[in-house]
Parts: sequence; C-alpha cells; structure tokens
Amino acid sequence: MCSFVQKDSQTETSRAFGALFVYIAIAIAGGAVFSEIAIKSHVPMYGVALIWLASFVVTFGVNFRRLKRIMSSVRIRMNNSISWPIGAKIVNGACWTTPFATIGLFPSLYQYLILIGIGSGNLSTYLLLKRLNGIKNMGQMIVGVISFVSIPVSIWFDTNLLVSNHDLAVFTSRILISLAYGVGGIYTLVKKS
Repeated sequence: MCSFVQKDSQTETSRAFGALFVYIAIAIAGGAVFSEIAIKSHVPMYGVALIWLASFVVTFGVNFRRLKRIMSSVRIRMNNSISWPIGAKIVNGACWTTPFATIGLFPSLYQYLILIGIGSGNLSTYLLLKRLNGIKNMGQMIVGVISFVSIPVSIWFDTNLLVSNHDLAVFTSRILISLAYGVGGIYTLVKKS
C-alpha cells in the first residue's frame, strides 16, 4: 500500500514538473518572439525587459490556480534535494550557477552559457535525484540533453551563415531552450507511469 501511494505521489510530482516545464516553454517562446519583434522595431531595452516579464506573468498568471497545485508538488520534489549530502548539493549548485555566473566574464557568449547552464543543471539534478532518491524524471533529463545538443546548432547559426548573425543565434538559442522545456514537459505529461 505504501509503495503504491509513494509511486502515485511521484507520478503526480513528475506531472507537475511536466506542466511547469510546458509553462516555462510557452513563456520563453512568447518572450523570444515578442522581444525579437520589439528589438527590430527599435523598442528601448527597458521595453524588451518588460516584454520578457509580461511573457512570464501572463503565462503563469493565466494558469494561476493550476500553478498553486503544481508548486506544492514541486516543493515536495525540492525537499528531496535538501537531504542530499553537502558534496551533492555543491555539485548540483555549481552545475546550475557556474555557467550563469560566467556570463559577466563572457557576455558575447551568453546564449551558449545559458544553454550550458540549463543543460548541466537539469542533467545534474536528474542524475542526483535518480542516484540519491531513486526518482527518475526523464523530462528533466530530456531538457538537459536537448539544451546541450542545441549548443552546436546555435553556434552554427552564429558562424556558418553567409554573414555572422549574432541576433539570429540569440533568438535561435531562446527558441531551442523553449523547445527543450516543451519537449521535456510534454514527454513527462504523456508518458505512462
């Protein structure tokens, strides 16, 4: 009985992460498209920042009731990482933060560093949850793998077109991040438990 309840709880938590990933994908895709339009229309940078903020607020605001239920399941999963040994916490934290922290040192590479951060963060969390808690969230692994695979695609857009098009590479990396979260979320939502 306890095993069934635990499996049902893990399934519910995985589905919550799947829905959260889909919401993140929608917000990123909306922000990427509308900010690109704004940039091409010479909207000031604060306007572009407001577009990104609005993209997340609208996406999550429209789904607020469902999001409240999702966040309680997400909190349960996050509590698993609190019990990890300090070494595992350091490794996981470094995988998430190091690429983002180096953006200040290499701002021209930020679109690749974001992909590295999302890839390494999701993969390390997946591997540590699997090893230390017996939780296998394939959606999170998919997000990490697609993020890593997206790096050469983004680099290709930045360097192999007839002219270097940094704006296209940035837009492409954002769409690829959205795709990674969308595929990971949809997989988690539709897979059989």
